[in-house]
Parts: sequence; structure tokens; C-alpha cells
Amino acid sequence: MRKCKILALLCSVSVLAAGCASKHIVSASTPSVSVPPQDETVRMPAPSAPPPVPTVTEEPPPEVESTVPPPVAGKRPAAPKRPATTESADSTPAKPAAPQISPQLSPRDLESTKKNTTANLMTAEQNLQLANGRQLSAAQKDLAEKITGFISQSHEAIRSDDWVRAQNLAEKARVLSTDLVKSF
Repeated sequence: MRKCKILALLCSVSVLAAGCASKHIVSASTPSVSVPPQDETVRMPAPSAPPPVPTVTEEPPPEVESTVPPPVAGKRPAAPKRPATTESADSTPAKPAAPQISPQLSPRDLESTKKNTTANLMTAEQNLQLANGRQLSAAQKDLAEKITGFISQSHEAIRSDDWVRAQNLAEKARVLSTDLVKSF
């Protein structure tokens, strides 16, 4: 009985030591691009010229007399006249302005948007005024320029009656100006 236990133990140890039967270890293959040794290179013979192709000469077509008189040396023939058009050839047709796509707001939403935009712009401008008298680092100067840009873009959007865009730009300016004031 003892021999059976030892034999079973040895079998199980050998199976465990052998590892998984489905695991295949593949060694790396040699590179597929190899340089042939200099001694064994075979030189290709120079290509020979193809045999000459016999040429067939054709007779030129007979000349046809032209009814147009030959041009006078030094003068160009006059270009055919084009019919007059209503537009001059130099001017390009004016393109209509691109339509501005903005959501239609109800009167209540429009008032709310105007109020939020105005408040955000005032806050951003006040925060920017706080930064005017201070010595700013390069990052703070860059932030102040971005705030100024957003404020001016917001004013342009207000002039074009695009209140949704103006509100978004004013909000960006306010958030950046708050960050600027916190960085002092």
C-alpha cells in the first residue's frame, strides 16, 4: 500500500513539474532579412539592346488650301468679341453672409439669458480690474488675455443678437477670471 501512495505521489509531482500540456514555447526565429555574403553575390549581365524595329514611312497628308489669309508678321489676329455681360469680368459675385444658427428662446428664457450674461460679464470685468494693478506672472498674463478675448467675443455676440453664444462666452470669462483672482 505504501508503494502505491509513493507511486501516486511521484506521478502527481511529475505531472505538476511538467507544466501545462497545451503551453507551447516557441523560440524566436532568425530575421527574415539577411545580407548575403560579399563573395557569393552573382552579377547580372548587362541588358542587351532590343533589336531595331523596322519603321514604316507614311506619306504626309495632302495639303489643303486655307481660305484664311496668312497672318501678318508682328501682329496677332484679333480675338473674337464676346457679347457684353451685365457683370464685369473682374468683379466676383458677392457671397451672401453665412446664416447664423442659434436656438429660438422664449421671452422668459431670453430675459434670463440676458440677465446671466450681464452678471457674468460684470463679474469677469471686475476681476480683471483687480488684476490690472498687480505684477502678473506669464501664466497669469496669458489667462488675463484669454479673459479679455472672451469678454470681447461676448460683446460681439450681443451686438449680433446671439445671446446663447454671448452667455457661454461670458461664463467662460467669469470662470477664468475667478481662477485668476484665486492665483494672487
